[in-house]
Amino acid sequence: MANRRAFIKTLAGLSAGALASGAGLRDAALDAAQGGPPRRRAMVGGRRITVVDVHAHTFVPDVLELVKDTPLAATAKATLNGAIALGPGTTARLAYMDKEGIDYQVINVNAWGYAAERALARDLVRLQNEKIAQAVAARPDRFVGMATLALQHPDLAAEQLEYAVRTLGLRGAAIGGSVEGQEVSDRKFDVFWAKAEELDAMLFMHPQPAPGTTQNARFQGRGGLGNTIGNPLETTVFLSHLIFEGTLDRFPRLKICGAHAGGYLASYSGRSDALCGRGGGFGDDCRSLKRKPSEYFRSNFYIDTMIFHEEGLRHLVAEVGADRIFYGTDYPFDWPVGIDLVLNASFLSDAQKEAILGGNLVKLLRIAA
Repeated sequence: MANRRAFIKTLAGLSAGALASGAGLRDAALDAAQGGPPRRRAMVGGRRITVVDVHAHTFVPDVLELVKDTPLAATAKATLNGAIALGPGTTARLAYMDKEGIDYQVINVNAWGYAAERALARDLVRLQNEKIAQAVAARPDRFVGMATLALQHPDLAAEQLEYAVRTLGLRGAAIGGSVEGQEVSDRKFDVFWAKAEELDAMLFMHPQPAPGTTQNARFQGRGGLGNTIGNPLETTVFLSHLIFEGTLDRFPRLKICGAHAGGYLASYSGRSDALCGRGGGFGDDCRSLKRKPSEYFRSNFYIDTMIFHEEGLRHLVAEVGADRIFYGTDYPFDWPVGIDLVLNASFLSDAQKEAILGGNLVKLLRIAA
């Protein structure tokens, strides 16, 4: 009886302007009847759309037992609890998603175990991927899983990706921008890139501590520059190496999403194009490339919406296209990247808003809208 009264009360009190469609009224009333606050539903052109967050971190607390006697223990202990934790943090995660109007999170573990030797790396990755798959199986209506990989052992990483995709049902993998100081454009990683291409698996690249970018002596001081400048710089360096070292020409069907709006490259790829158009030896590094650097954003690269200003988003849409951009929040870190950045963008059509907020990922990751 209490649930029925709550359902009727909610129907009577809803503002027509807040949720315009019949489906929106029904969904909000059901949420209240089930005892929770109304869940935000994104609307575009009077129609309900699916919102997918590609940039959503998690951590598997169960790994502590595996790494407790290794140098990795400190990192594990620092992220065992709170909203980022898989399992205990699920309630907070779902509450955040409901408040922000997010239907699905593409959950991933930021690369942190690249220092592990082979046996530990095998066990560590398998445990994390199986726990991620379990979380997705428990809430397939809210989560999509991305694998972790031991990229420091490229052949093992290829095997892990295949197991994660074919057996566990994960939709791709999260990787770092470099591996213990080594660029992943090195030919030793070709066995991994070949497997990712074969599986048609989307890779989400997120920076981790790396010398010269996030770890740079000049970034000391105020402003958190290792994060605010260093993280986008790491993405920029990663993407640039894949272009100029020919990785994308060797594996032309790779699909890679660069975190933090593609770093600086997505908005400044014209400089790379200009390099390739110059004579006198300046363009020598480009002679073997099959296309201009900026064109890889139309064939291999995707980016997230972590650009913060509407004008920045407008520029990215002009540079790479709305079909190459995914909504991302960097959950659980408190960045101002709500869905209203996209919904209120006057330069976007309704179709573009829907694509960016979820449609692109619904297609690419085969999500049930």
